Amino acid sequence: MSNQLSERINSLVPSATLEMAAKARELRAAGKDIIGLSLGEPDFNTPDYIKEAAIQAINDGYNSYTPVDGYLELKDAIITKYKRDNNLNYDRSQIVVSTGAKQALYNVAQACLDKGDEVILPCPYWVSYSDIVKLADGVPVEVATSIDNDFKMTPKQLEAAITPKTKMLWYSSPCNPSGSIYSKEELRGLADVLQKYPQIIVVSDEIYEHINYGVTPHASMAAFEDMYNRTVTVNGVAKAFAMTGWRIGYIGAPTYIARACNKLQGQVTSGANCIAQRAVITALLESPDRVQYMVDEFENRRKLILELLNAIPGFKCNEPQGAFYVYPDVTAYFGKTLQGKKINNASDFAMYLLEEANVATVTGDAFGNGNSIRISYAASVDEIKEAISRISAAVSS
Repeated sequence: MSNQLSERINSLVPSATLEMAAKARELRAAGKDIIGLSLGEPDFNTPDYIKEAAIQAINDGYNSYTPVDGYLELKDAIITKYKRDNNLNYDRSQIVVSTGAKQALYNVAQACLDKGDEVILPCPYWVSYSDIVKLADGVPVEVATSIDNDFKMTPKQLEAAITPKTKMLWYSSPCNPSGSIYSKEELRGLADVLQKYPQIIVVSDEIYEHINYGVTPHASMAAFEDMYNRTVTVNGVAKAFAMTGWRIGYIGAPTYIARACNKLQGQVTSGANCIAQRAVITALLESPDRVQYMVDEFENRRKLILELLNAIPGFKCNEPQGAFYVYPDVTAYFGKTLQGKKINNASDFAMYLLEEANVATVTGDAFGNGNSIRISYAASVDEIKEAISRISAAVSS
């Protein structure tokens, strides 16, 4: 009885990545051999030194409610991480630990947005940004980019998107889904535009920070002195440390925003899991070099999948500099009929690959860019080879 539900929930779109994963599971249960390249989840185990810290926490008797905004020891570890990796100086009052970076983003939207406030989203953007903004009664303003400029928004585009209602700018770097990274110089160009509009708050999602292939060094918007007091730096341990299920994310933010997020979280979920928090202290205080082996393997897979995809007519790929996705432009297939099925858009193409190639990807429509599909290479080399072989066969028809 949907009429008994709120307008808010009825208008909410399910997460496309989770929806595709669910469809893939249904097909597997029906006996189909589905290769899943849709979820943004490392296929590595959490490193042993982090697991051991969690076991130690259990043995030490950690089982009680945690402080809403995180253990002090974890906040100190986050402060150390921000200084070491990003040259950002935060104090405890500016740190809030949440149940995943997704909750951190939701907190920020709820804390900062009023009805009708506009949030600029360079496209493609992570699938949940738009709906998180809408849940806070905000208005997503999509700024189109293309594969030809590496899916990055220019200062000119940013300025054109700003209106008197603009309240925030959200972006991720490295970007999910494109793998693009904004250089320090590119961020400075955006920051120069924002100097004219002091009311705009920036949300910099840096959760893929350590999955960087060395061409473009990571840069943080908050590292610019004139942007520090208006930037929320979001991060977490899910991707770089293969800890997706541990559900720990965090922000470094102006104190007034951090306090607001803490206030909200106290009425919604309270503090994050106690054992996971203790493990994350170890994860963050150890050198990032300890997880470099994962990054090296992702880089090998990136090279492989790009070689295989570029050999398929109709796939146009940029070279992602971070994260573990490729985001090929597939507009060459729009308007064509494959195996009797008309391909009108990226959603049709992704569904065709699922049904005909038994490969799960994600439509670019979910990321605000309908020309592409997202393919994760957080899978084994054998799975990648087999998946791209199936895709090639399915589209050659």
